[in-house]
Parts: sequence; structure tokens; C-alpha cells
Amino acid sequence: MGRSAAALNTLPYWIADRIADWVVILSEVTPIQWPVHTERLTLRAYMPSDLDALWAYEQLPQVQHWLGWVPRSRDELRDAMDSKPSNNTHVMVLRNSTIIGHIMIMPRDSWAQMDVAERAKGLEAELGWMFNPAHGGKGYATEAVSAAISICFDVLNVRRIHAGCFADNAASWRLMERLGLRREEHSRAAALHRDGTWHDGFTYALLREEWPTPPALRLELRSSRLPHAPRPHRGR
Repeated sequence: MGRSAAALNTLPYWIADRIADWVVILSEVTPIQWPVHTERLTLRAYMPSDLDALWAYEQLPQVQHWLGWVPRSRDELRDAMDSKPSNNTHVMVLRNSTIIGHIMIMPRDSWAQMDVAERAKGLEAELGWMFNPAHGGKGYATEAVSAAISICFDVLNVRRIHAGCFADNAASWRLMERLGLRREEHSRAAALHRDGTWHDGFTYALLREEWPTPPALRLELRSSRLPHAPRPHRGR
């Protein structure tokens, strides 16, 4: 992520009319045996004890600048994180025992014609992320998001991932391009910023066959599957 603050989806990551869809999809995807380790980092599920660290860097102006939703209080953040969809989609990123950021992995249905929609369930994932700028410039965000992409493809078995950002959030889209995601959409003046100005937005995506998971991480992810975990319906 370089030295910039945080990158996050251009849309709020808690959207009321999508929560029910997330719960349905999350109940169908393969559970993950946390933690997952990379060369320097540990990824694990969110726990209530993480709230103080999360609240500390979410209050920073440089972090809030690109956030789709800014919690007005610690209690509001706690309520959002304790909701079932948020609790299941937030992956905390740790360097040693210090929380340095978090990633949102949001499985969803791929678009499909109605008569084949059942075969598209849970085959796509949306990603978002936020990192504490105090730990920027060390490549941690690149390493963590890379692992999240591998989790999507090698554990959750999605066929496509996508992420979005404000066009002016260069740290975010440069990270995506560094990881090989392809810019698929440039929306002109489509996103209203809280400063009152309209901004362009970018959407990036990647297919499973375009992603080479590092062999060492692939071996760890194989052991991250819970035994006898239900598999998503794939159809033919």
C-alpha cells in the first residue's frame, strides 16, 4: 500500500439491504481454519478484543478520508463489527501480535440469468481493506491482500474476485495493479465524497485462473480447510 493511509471499497462496507444476502452466502462457503500465516504476517478472524486497535486507527483523518462509512463512536463501530455479516467477513492482519489492519472478504453470488442463477451462488467475492498508516511502506498490505486473494480462490473456491476504490485513491488502485488485478470499470463522477465533490471510481477484478498462489501458502491453505466442511454448490 505504500506510504499512503488506507484503501477501502468506494461503497460502504455495511449496507443494510445486502446484509441478508451476505448471511445466506456466508452460510454456504467453506469455513476456514484460522489463523493463516504468510512470510511476515498472521491473518485471523475478527474478535471483540480487537475493537480498541481497530477504533484507534479508524479515527485517523487520513484513514477516514476514503472510507465509505465512518463510525461516529466506538459503540457504533462495536455494534457494526458484532453483527453477524461483519464478524464473518473481517479478517484481522497482525505483524507479530500487533494489529496493523484488516481485510473484508465478502462472498457473493455471481450475476447469472435467472434459470441458471442457482449455479452462480457464492462464486464471486468482493474485497476491501484498511491499514494503519503507522505500518505503511513495508509491503504489509500487498502481502496481506495477496493472501486474502489466495484464500478466496483456494479455500472459498470462488471463480472471480473484485474490488473498487475512488479513482483518486492511488494507493488502493496501485496495490491492485501490483497484484495483477485488471481495471474493468472507470465510472465518471459516480461517487459523492463527504466533502461535497463527485469523484470517479475504479473497479478491478481477477479470475481464479489468473492467480498463481505461492506453493508454500497453497500448502498452508489446504490445511486451513475444516474437516468435512460443506462445499458451495457449483452445478455443471
